[in-house]
Amino acid sequence: MTRSLQVTDRTALGLRKTSNPCGAEVLGPGQPRGEVVVPVRLAVVPTESTPSTAPRPLKLAAAVVAAEGVVLAVLGIVEAITIDSTRLTMGVTTAGFLILYGGALVFVSRGLYRAATWSRGPAVFAQLIQLGVAWSFWGGSTSAVSVVLAIAAIAVLVAIFQKVSTEALADDPTRDHPVL
Repeated sequence: MTRSLQVTDRTALGLRKTSNPCGAEVLGPGQPRGEVVVPVRLAVVPTESTPSTAPRPLKLAAAVVAAEGVVLAVLGIVEAITIDSTRLTMGVTTAGFLILYGGALVFVSRGLYRAATWSRGPAVFAQLIQLGVAWSFWGGSTSAVSVVLAIAAIAVLVAIFQKVSTEALADDPTRDHPVL
């Protein structure tokens, strides 16, 4: 769909328009300031960002994975801010790992939301790692963190392995276009 928008219309005042080599219309004699009138065309540009056709469980999984990614990235930023000179190497590598891992999870969540077939493997792998982390946090003062991690990981795994999600993520080379 293309629409034309006239920026200025001085023809009603009796001024004559002429074209120059650039295609712009210049008002002719009688116009005091020599304003240039350029026709503007507005067009709808197709993009790869189409509304998601992913089923609801897959959208839920994408939301949880995105939240996990944001939390990890924030933890990485906090770690980077609070680096102490006595543990500089450990602080920098931990912060870098958390920020990169969080960014990767956000990217995977975008793939899940778009029902891209490539996103299932990394999402499942990340949730299995998270279950292992939850297991290691069990006991003592970190039990609450362990429960939250385990519930989030199990919710994502259940959502990804539901029948509608599995069908949406089925390998169909004609449908999967990995566009950044």
